[in-house]
Amino acid sequence: MNQEDTKPVIDLPRDDLSRLAETPADPSPSAQSRWKKRLMVSVLVVEACFAAPRLAHGQFSIFNSIFSSIQSDMGSSLKAINQIKQQVQQLYQTTVWPLAALNQVRGFVSNSINTYRNSMNQIFTTKFSSAVLPGPQQFETLLHSRLSTQIPSLQTSFTTNYGAVPQVKTASPQDRVMMDMDDALSQQNLKTTLIADQAQDVTLQAANQMENQVATSTPGSNPYLTAEAQVANLRCQAYMQKMLAAELRQEAGRIAHDNALVKSRTTASGGVNSLVTGALTGH
Repeated sequence: MNQEDTKPVIDLPRDDLSRLAETPADPSPSAQSRWKKRLMVSVLVVEACFAAPRLAHGQFSIFNSIFSSIQSDMGSSLKAINQIKQQVQQLYQTTVWPLAALNQVRGFVSNSINTYRNSMNQIFTTKFSSAVLPGPQQFETLLHSRLSTQIPSLQTSFTTNYGAVPQVKTASPQDRVMMDMDDALSQQNLKTTLIADQAQDVTLQAANQMENQVATSTPGSNPYLTAEAQVANLRCQAYMQKMLAAELRQEAGRIAHDNALVKSRTTASGGVNSLVTGALTGH
């Protein structure tokens, strides 16, 4: 079918056609001007009707060119990109991160968790109760509670079981000071062990969480798990330094206590020597 056959046909009334064909009867300039304007409007309407199909045909040709470019040029590029992506994925699965080796490691971690975790938890949480009397039993229970919130109760129970510092004039001032210092150092270390037990539980929970993550880890997560393990290791080192500092304080207090006893004996010996010398020189 030719393009001319598809042009729209405009049906005008015969009266209008006859009026357009006829020249105006009034030969005045104004009548001729109105007639020319009417003829020009009719011509423009007819041209617009004939131009609409040509414009639509041009738009369809532009869309066809765009679709053809997408299917031929961009389609081939996307196909090449997908092929490269599949090759890289196959390289990772077969060479860099073999799936069989990953499943083997995950199985080893899962078997280790199932074999050792319960036994290790029993070892870490086993309580050794040796006290028989009610007071020491309460003190031992508080000492093994693994809760830092029990520190005030621990201090009260310590005073109940080990006694308070004697009142003034019931012991020498030096003995009262030594007893107070020994009690203070003992209570500090006992409180430190209570805090350390609670910190140990937190560390074990972090270790269990990291084991679970390793059992289900994906390729590429190794640096993050390593960083998490290093942070947990630093936390453990901090707890160990705290315990070592408490042990050093206790040892320093024991040395000071022994030295105070030597000083006390020296002072007592000097007093005895003075008394003996005075007795011998008085006769």
